[in-house]
Amino acid sequence: MDNRLRELRDAQGWSQGELAERLDVSRQTVNALETGKYDPSLPLAFRIARLFGMRIEDIFFPDVT
Repeated sequence: MDNRLRELRDAQGWSQGELAERLDVSRQTVNALETGKYDPSLPLAFRIARLFGMRIEDIFFPDVT
């Protein structure tokens, strides 16, 4: 799944570790999300969207093949 997580994190000036703390996940999870190696659970996707004041579908995009 493609996403804008890195772009949004960078715009806030947060490191992966800082974002991880805000989301209560590991830095490795943030890295895996940003690189598309891990798709978030629905509760995590909602936490991410809430943190950035956006809708889930404005952050995460299905892979188009």
